Amino acid sequence: MALLHSAALNPLSTCGLCDQYPAELACGDLRVLPPVFRHFGRQLHFLGRVATVQCLEDDGLVRAMLAQAGMARVLVVAGGGSMRHAVFGAPQAEQALRNGWAGVVVDGCVRDVQELHGAAVGVRALGCVPSGAPATGAGLQQVAVSVQGVMVRPDDWLYADADGMLLSQRALHEPAQLPAGHAH
Repeated sequence: MALLHSAALNPLSTCGLCDQYPAELACGDLRVLPPVFRHFGRQLHFLGRVATVQCLEDDGLVRAMLAQAGMARVLVVAGGGSMRHAVFGAPQAEQALRNGWAGVVVDGCVRDVQELHGAAVGVRALGCVPSGAPATGAGLQQVAVSVQGVMVRPDDWLYADADGMLLSQRALHEPAQLPAGHAH
């Protein structure tokens, strides 16, 4: 029995995009996030324009950003890889769903894992920890950030699936290409 290549089945697969855009991959216009992120939300496949928050062990700006209309964007939280306090959990997931966010990527930890598994939003993070972060609002919004050594800019496009996550300076899809069940 022959296996079908995923790019043939889904042109928006991260593997398919890497195969389709080798020049962009080589020059850095298409960037691969390292395979250190774990999947926590119910939505395994998601994509959208990027919004950014840079914060360290403080979820105030995460909450503030998720309170805005998501417009099918993906919030990327540059949390410095902190494993001490979670900056995203069930209340933030509910807020993200309510306000139309496609996903959240946290360079740090999440909590409320059981609830996150049931949330119809894409959630990726380095790990989970039970201790929550204070909400003082320290940090920056909508600035270029480094996540695990990869530059992430507001308005980049993020594509996530079972194989990993990609960032692009431009959309690599047409709205008609979106398969059923993809968050966008």
